[in-house]
Amino acid sequence: MSKNPIDKLSGLAVITGGSSGIGLELVKLAAKDGCDILIAADRELEQGAAAARASGAASVETVEADLATKEGVDKLMDAIGSRHVDVLMANAGAGEGGKFLDTEWGEVKHTIDTNVTGTVSLIHRVGRAMRDRNAGRILVTGSIVADMPGPFNLTYNSTKAFIVDFCVGLANELKETDVVVSCLLPGVTDTEFFEEADMEGTGVQQSNMKADPAKVAKDGYDALLDGEVKEVSGLLNKVQYLFADILPDGLVAKMHRQMAKPRESADA
Repeated sequence: MSKNPIDKLSGLAVITGGSSGIGLELVKLAAKDGCDILIAADRELEQGAAAARASGAASVETVEADLATKEGVDKLMDAIGSRHVDVLMANAGAGEGGKFLDTEWGEVKHTIDTNVTGTVSLIHRVGRAMRDRNAGRILVTGSIVADMPGPFNLTYNSTKAFIVDFCVGLANELKETDVVVSCLLPGVTDTEFFEEADMEGTGVQQSNMKADPAKVAKDGYDALLDGEVKEVSGLLNKVQYLFADILPDGLVAKMHRQMAKPRESADA
């Protein structure tokens, strides 16, 4: 059921992970609506800033910060200052391929801290202010793998399972308010994720079914405007997400294994 549908966004939009991929496309969409844009990521942000200016943003700011850390979240909150955040798009994410026990703990922790700890910390701080003034919208990027036990991408899948459940639960807690919480669930998307997660050469990375990040972002953006709690982007992904929920976990894990395992791990 939709909640408080609107035609466009306005005011200050804070977008994390806005340097490339889905996040960059979300920046463009908010800029086209004339929002004041604040982009945060742990890397150079000039491409995102240039895209926001070219798309018509009322103003553009950038914050280079590692949102996996308390210091990074604090840096972003300091940049926001006393201003009201009208829209938060929590898109920053990380992941790593390969066997869980062969992965260095620092890499595992970074994925958890980026996808869960940093995201939830930011939502807690920004969302509380939204609730107190009874206004605001939050879009969080989850994934259809939230319902898939994820061999060879185990930490990432597990963090997305947390995020989707968290968003649905938070939306329910806020159902008596005018604050909207939406969760975007993309499938395989044509972004830099696979290179950054060291998943080049896997079946999922080589798939010719990758979605256009602009289309995925638009699906999430429209869901946020419509006040939808969950939006699975793409018909095929909707089918995959449905069957992942219906099929036995062991079978889903076996299917995921075939797509995500490194090519040198060509076991059954």
